[in-house]
Amino acid sequence: MEKHRGFPGRLTGTDFQFTIRRANKAGATKLIARERYADRRHADRLADLTFMAALWAHFGEEPFVRGNLDAGRLSWLFGREVVPAEEDFDPESYDALLRIDRQKAEIAFPEAFE
Repeated sequence: MEKHRGFPGRLTGTDFQFTIRRANKAGATKLIARERYADRRHADRLADLTFMAALWAHFGEEPFVRGNLDAGRLSWLFGREVVPAEEDFDPESYDALLRIDRQKAEIAFPEAFE
C-alpha cells in the first residue's frame, strides 16, 4: 500500500480521518458512491471540502493511487468528483488509480480551487 507522504491525516479538531495507517489484512475496503444529502451536518460538509482541497493540492489533475487514503472519506466523493482513472478499475485495491473530475469538483467545492 502506497503511503501519501505529506497528505493530512485528518480534519483538525475532529475524528474525520483522511488516511489510514496500515493496510487491512483482509484487503482494501470497497469504494462505493455514497449519496450526499443536503441536510448533512456542517462538520461533514467541511470534512468533504477539506479532503477535496487536500486531494487537489496534493495530486491536481494527475491520476493517483488510492494507497492509504481512507475509503470512507473517498466514498463521499467517489463517482462524482473522484472517478476511476483506468478501464479495469478495482474498487477493492490499494493500487487502484483515481483522478479528480475538475469540472464536477469545482461546481461542488469551489472553495477548494481558490
